[in-house]
Amino acid sequence: MMKYTLRAASAALLLTIGALPVLAADPPRIVTAAPAVGNHFRAKQVMGTKILIGGNTAIGTVEDLVFDDAGNLEYLIVSTDNNKLVSVPWDAAKWDLDKKVGTLGITVEQYKTIPTFTTTTYPSFYTPTYRTETYKFYGLTPRELRRIERRLP
Repeated sequence: MMKYTLRAASAALLLTIGALPVLAADPPRIVTAAPAVGNHFRAKQVMGTKILIGGNTAIGTVEDLVFDDAGNLEYLIVSTDNNKLVSVPWDAAKWDLDKKVGTLGITVEQYKTIPTFTTTTYPSFYTPTYRTETYKFYGLTPRELRRIERRLP
């Protein structure tokens, strides 16, 4: 047993001594975090934000957020002035959070054709037909949904 321990210690010492010239040739580098790319939002920054269309026409405020199974933000739920709700794909909005405003690139005429719902008649957000049609209103194509299977131990 002692013989084995001495051999292992000797081998470790030789490997360490052999690596010293390599370590000395490469001085340690200080790694700094790269600046963040893209925008980062917090839910409380988005909730209650006024939504505008057609330049400067307010249609309502962000009432709720809808996430997919993988935790990706999929839709904004916008509460309109007439107590109706509208699904807006997250990718359709451009944000100015300093002014607490989100802008959609659609006209008032396009907005009038978008289906609405109420708090008692929520749509099935993830049926393929609903997603495709909703995204189409905003000139977008829905991204592929990622499903996460959760297994219990």
